[in-house]
Amino acid sequence: MPSEPVRYVVRSTQVVETEKVLGEGWMRWLYETGPGRLALNLAVKRALLSRYYGWRMNWRYSAQRVLPFIIEHNLDVDEFAKSPYNFRTFNEFFHRALKPDARPIVVGDDVAVLPADGRHLVFQDLDAATGFYVKGEKFRLSSLFAEDKVPESQRELTLRYRGGTMLISRLAPVDYHRFHFPVAGTPAEARLIDGVLYSVSPIALRRNVRYLVSNKRMLTTVESPRFGRVMMVEIGATMVGSIRQSYVAGRPAPKGEEKGYFKFGGSCVITLFEAGRLRVDSDLLEASARQMETYAKMGERLGAAPA
Repeated sequence: MPSEPVRYVVRSTQVVETEKVLGEGWMRWLYETGPGRLALNLAVKRALLSRYYGWRMNWRYSAQRVLPFIIEHNLDVDEFAKSPYNFRTFNEFFHRALKPDARPIVVGDDVAVLPADGRHLVFQDLDAATGFYVKGEKFRLSSLFAEDKVPESQRELTLRYRGGTMLISRLAPVDYHRFHFPVAGTPAEARLIDGVLYSVSPIALRRNVRYLVSNKRMLTTVESPRFGRVMMVEIGATMVGSIRQSYVAGRPAPKGEEKGYFKFGGSCVITLFEAGRLRVDSDLLEASARQMETYAKMGERLGAAPA
C-alpha cells in the first residue's frame, strides 16, 4: 500500500490520528521502492548497522539531541523519573524510567493490562483473524516460535497457542520504551531467537507482516494463576541497539512490574494467551478487526479472564 498514511485511534478520545513517522521519507524509500528494497536486504536489515547506530547513541555528544527531540514530539517531561537535563546520552533518555505514578495499573486479579505504551492490535482468536496489518496477511505461530523445522506434532508452543489470543504492541521511537508484565505470575528465563532487524512500522509491515517473525526476538513464558501460561515476545527492529531484560527469572512478578527495556529504535512486544483464557475488551477488538491500531498506555485494561 504505497504512500498510505499510518493512522491509529486514540483510546482515550476515540479520535483517529495520523502518525508522524520518524524518518518517513527514508522508510518509504526502503520499503516501497525497488532500489530501496535492494539496500534494505544488502545492508539495512543487518545487525551491524543497528549496532553501529546504537553505539553512536551511547556517545556523550548524543545527549545534545534530547531536548530538541522532547520539544519536537511534545513529550511530557513531568512523567520522567529524572530531569531531561540529566541524561548523559540519547540512549539513556530513550529507555528512560518514569515516575511510579505515571502509569496507573488497573486493579483486579482477573484483569490483564497492556504491557507497553504504543499502538496495539489484538485478536481474540488467532485462527479466525482475517489479517493483521493488512487483510489476508498473517504470519504463522510456528515462524514466531522458530518451530518451522520441527515436525508438526512436536511444535509445543505452536500447538499450545493455536486458536489463542494475541496482542501486538508496537512502540514508535517517541514512546516510553520499557515493557511490563500484563498479568501477575512467575516468569521463566528469556530465550533468544536470533534474526535480522527489519522495521516494525506499518510502512514495512503492510508490505510484509512476516518481517516480525524474521527479526531478532526474546521469548518468555509467565505462569499465571489466573491466566495460565502467558507468552511474551520482545522483538527488535532496525536501529534497536538491544533488548534488555531486568526481571528475575523464577521470582513471582506482580502485574505491571517492569520486565525490561529496548535501547534505541522502534520495537514491538507480542503477548499471547492460550485459547479461552482472556476475554479482550470490545473497543480494542473492533479497531483491530479493521486493521486499525489503538494508541493506549501501559497499565490500561486489555481484558479479563472469563468467569
